[in-house]
Amino acid sequence: MYRIGWFSTGRGEGSRKLLETVWSNIQSGTLNVEIPFVFCNREKGEAEGSDQFIEMVKQYDIPLFCLSFNRFKNTGVVEKSEDWRKDYDREIMHLLGDFHPDISILAGYMLIVGREMCQKYDMVNLHPASPGGPKGTWREVIWQLIEEESQESGVMLHLVTPELDRGPAVTYCTFPIYGEPFDSYWQELKHSSLSVIKKNQGEDYPLFKLIRQHGFVRELPLIISTIKTFSEGNVRIDTTEKLIVDKDGNVLDGYDLSEYINEMVT
Repeated sequence: MYRIGWFSTGRGEGSRKLLETVWSNIQSGTLNVEIPFVFCNREKGEAEGSDQFIEMVKQYDIPLFCLSFNRFKNTGVVEKSEDWRKDYDREIMHLLGDFHPDISILAGYMLIVGREMCQKYDMVNLHPASPGGPKGTWREVIWQLIEEESQESGVMLHLVTPELDRGPAVTYCTFPIYGEPFDSYWQELKHSSLSVIKKNQGEDYPLFKLIRQHGFVRELPLIISTIKTFSEGNVRIDTTEKLIVDKDGNVLDGYDLSEYINEMVT
């Protein structure tokens, strides 16, 4: 059976929903995969969101490994190290040494993974932008899209590399952010200052909320479709070259699932 490692900070509702949806599809038989472990870089008691995530994983009876990033970097031993991030990744790899997932998914994992761990695991990360789009958190992505008056946005799963949000796209879905129902908000923006909007309305700004809504509803279908595509052998990662290839070994510049995903959510 295809094995998926799961990495998450479990910070918010979105992180919990991602795992909940994948787990539900496994239980229903839609996905013929197993999750041999979940790794969380927070421990019980650090934050309410991650506490809820940890309890959810325990209810699913999935082997859970927690190692607090904050506690680790503040220990006396680590402070003497020139590269405590590397030490942290090595400790994770030690904890997970008995597991050999076919692929690992970073779903709300709020840390940059170092080179050694990228080389050891085939990891993909959920990113709220299209290939070549803005990098950073979903909040940073949306503000940049608005500032640049972008025509489209997207969501993608990309191969994890040490360079933040710049690994090659594995699967992706793009969607327009012009036309209905966006145009009236873009028109309003022409008569306003974005800096004033950020200060006075922030994330309650209707255009911001609308772009987020259209991206978020595509994240779950994209993850499910991606896992299914991998588990059925239609796409795989060339572990030597760290490239995305189809079942015949042809190199892919990302697997475009836009038509399928957009049809699902409209």
